[in-house]
This record gives sequence, structure tokens and C-alpha cells, in this order.
Amino acid sequence: MLSQIDWIPLALVPVLAALALPLIGSVPTWITLTAAGLAMGMIIFIIASGLTLIFGLMDVLNFGHGVFIALGAFVALSVIGLMPDWATADSLARNLGALGLAVAAALVVAGIVGWVFERVLVKLVYGQHLKQILITMGGMVVGEELIKMIWGSQMIPLDMPPTLRGSFLFGDAAVEKYRVLAVAVGLVLFIAMLLVLNRTKLGLLIRAGVQDREMVESLGYRIKRLFIGVFMTGSALAGLGGVMWGFYQQGVSPQMGARVNVLIFIVIIIGGLGSTGGCFLGALLVGLVANYIGFLTPKLALFSNILLMVAILLWRPQGLYQVTNR
Repeated sequence: MLSQIDWIPLALVPVLAALALPLIGSVPTWITLTAAGLAMGMIIFIIASGLTLIFGLMDVLNFGHGVFIALGAFVALSVIGLMPDWATADSLARNLGALGLAVAAALVVAGIVGWVFERVLVKLVYGQHLKQILITMGGMVVGEELIKMIWGSQMIPLDMPPTLRGSFLFGDAAVEKYRVLAVAVGLVLFIAMLLVLNRTKLGLLIRAGVQDREMVESLGYRIKRLFIGVFMTGSALAGLGGVMWGFYQQGVSPQMGARVNVLIFIVIIIGGLGSTGGCFLGALLVGLVANYIGFLTPKLALFSNILLMVAILLWRPQGLYQVTNR
């Protein structure tokens, strides 16, 4: 199995970090920027993983993914608002408890709304990519307006719990506590996705259903239900990503999902449409490049992701890891 892995893309992250060190010139600054880039990349991966899952397993281009990002963030904001004593206490256990309940609520609500979204809109356009783009973009516009009706149209601050503020010090280098948490959550999610898709019967059935739906259904399995479950899971992951991104930006707004949508599609194009591993590496590269270039040449920071995508596609037109069944 190891001999079949394409190791070249895996080397891009450490090579990029190594090349940035002499340009930055200061080891503590390099450590801080690298940690910030990895954390940003992990949060982007969490957001993009749901879309990668939906496209990779269902062949659905869901341009409405952003509405689940914003929905998850606003649901978390509301739940935390109901627990001010836990969210503002100087206790790690209470802070994590409040954050955990907020995340759980975001996952559930985003998953349920994802089920409605799939049943009302997406099921009508399976196998029709152009119609998928149009109808899901329309769904996102409607979703944003509904969010504005419930929570308002203005940005609302989302304060970090007290024990997650501040930084860990490694010599002269400072790494924010929340960034460490983001890296941990991203790694756990990535490992869990790989294990479920490649080491479980459920993952085998889903992948087999993509290849030959009639054969799997002839064995007595209902692929339609599995696919609905995949869409709900992808929507729930978008909600989780929305919570993480909201805390990262320290604020939430109805348009936040639409703004992140562009970044998400850059990541999955870089990684290879439908590739979980490619999405993971693409997100890390985007996060690192954004932080390095933002420090070295701030005027290029807004274009760094586009430049990275162009460079990767010139090298590998199908992305870092091509999905062979696409």
C-alpha cells in the first residue's frame, strides 16, 4: 500500500515551510507564521471536507455549501449566548463544555437543513452539473436571506472563551491557543474520514455505490439513503467549519459562507476534485502561503491563493491527487 502512495505532493508542505525560513529571517517569527498557517489550513480543510465528500462520493457540485457554514456559526453563537456563565468562566472545562454544546448544535441543525436542501433541491438535478450549480447557488441566496430574517444582517462579534485566549510561548515564538485547538480538530477529522472511507463497511458500500449503484442495490442495500446520509454529513461538517471560522474571525455574518466559498473551491481544485487527501494538503498549502506572503509582501496576499492554484494546475492539471473514477 505504501508503495502506491504518491509521495511528491506530501513533500510540498515541508518544502514550502523550509523555503520560507530564510526569506522571513527570524526563527520565532517563522514558527508563529507557520503555526498560524497550519491552523488556518486546518480550519479551511474542516469547511472544505464536507464539499469534497459530497462531490467525491455523490458527484454533486454544491455551490450552496456556504449557507451551512453561516448557519453553523449563527447556531453556535445562539447556543453560547444561552450559556454566558460557561462561556465567560475562567475554567477550561466550562469553556470547552460551552464550545462542545455549540458545536453539537451546529452539527445537528446544519445536518437537518442539509437533508431538507437535498430533498427539495439537489435530488432534482443529480447528474446535471450545470443545473446543480444554478439551483444550489439559488438555494444559498434564499438561505442567506432566511438567516438575515432570524439573526439580522449585521456582523455579530463571537468572543473567544477566556481560557482559549492568549498564546503558548516557545522561546521567543508565540502560538495562539485557539490555533493549536484548530490543528488538533482538523487532524482528528482527517484521520476519521480516512478510516471511515477506507476501513469500514459503510465506506466500502458508499464507494461501491458510486461505481455501480445497481449492483449494490441488488445486494439489498439502499444507496439512496446512504447518499442522503453523505449529504447530511457534508452539510454538518460545513456547520462545524462555520463555528471554527467564526471564532477564527471573531465574528459571524450571513455573508461569511459566500465569502469562504471561493476559498473552498480553490482548495478542492488544488487537491483534485473529490480527493480527501488532496483537499487536506491543498488547505494546508493555502493557509501557509497566505500567511507567508501576507508577512513578506502584503500587497500580494489577496492574490496568493489564485497564484498557488495556477502554479499547482500548471504542474498537475488534475490537482495534487486525481480521482480516477471522475
